[in-house]
Amino acid sequence: MRIIEGFGAGSALDIVARLIGQSLSEQLGQSFVIENRSGASSNIAAEAVARASPDGYTLLLISTANAVNASMFKLNFDFIRDIVPVAGIVRVPLVMEVHPSVPAKTVPEFIAYAKANPGKINMASAGTGALTHVAGEMFKTLAGVDLFHVPYRGAQVFPALLAGDAHVYFGPLLSSIEYVRAGKLRALAVTTTTRSDVLPDVPVLSDTLPDYEASAWFGIGAPKSTPVELIERLNKEINISIAEPKFQARLANLGGTVLAGSPADFGKLISDETKKWGKVIVAANIKPK
Repeated sequence: MRIIEGFGAGSALDIVARLIGQSLSEQLGQSFVIENRSGASSNIAAEAVARASPDGYTLLLISTANAVNASMFKLNFDFIRDIVPVAGIVRVPLVMEVHPSVPAKTVPEFIAYAKANPGKINMASAGTGALTHVAGEMFKTLAGVDLFHVPYRGAQVFPALLAGDAHVYFGPLLSSIEYVRAGKLRALAVTTTTRSDVLPDVPVLSDTLPDYEASAWFGIGAPKSTPVELIERLNKEINISIAEPKFQARLANLGGTVLAGSPADFGKLISDETKKWGKVIVAANIKPK
């Protein structure tokens, strides 16, 4: 069985795909291959699964990026129509993180620094229209600051951040946590409405900007026309996997909380998030590069 993800090795999607693939493999006694198909803000991966045989052997690691892309791009497929939600896996805060050369230690200090240096602070993203981009655009709008957006290709954002070529990043805690723990990047805030257990001393962004909330979420989808009984079985097996204490402990160590539920529950989340980020894209006039 294949799980296809669209942001490349070392990305948050890749980490989640490998965790759930390993867990399902142990549970079902069947090998799961993780296939990295990075490019086009993960649309290449989504289209590959949309066009795959609906036999349950090719699955998509769905993320917030897919909800953003539905409004962002003119696609050769309809994500909501062509990919069937199977199950949620995990929800992870983003972390507003800066290179140590940035003098700000808090979000208010960063806003003041940005206002004193309009257009001079490089805001990294994992690609134009990626969650890491739209989360930054929402921050710019609510904080009233001018940051210069620099898109990178997927996980290539971290070398740029660590080198100081980029100054601020709204990155998934999942892929950022080790850099923050090592002191290579400084966390100013998490973007969920409650603090993260793995960064308990880091405040929430909504303390400074009350209307701000963003999170990365991940789950599994399948090609449309996949038999309902296959969807139901996969949903059951994924829910068993994510309920295991060992799996939950691994997610918690990376800052994630499990996203259990039915295929319909996951479908509602996708629909709600598609509408939310669609509004941000229109307001910020984000166009694909």
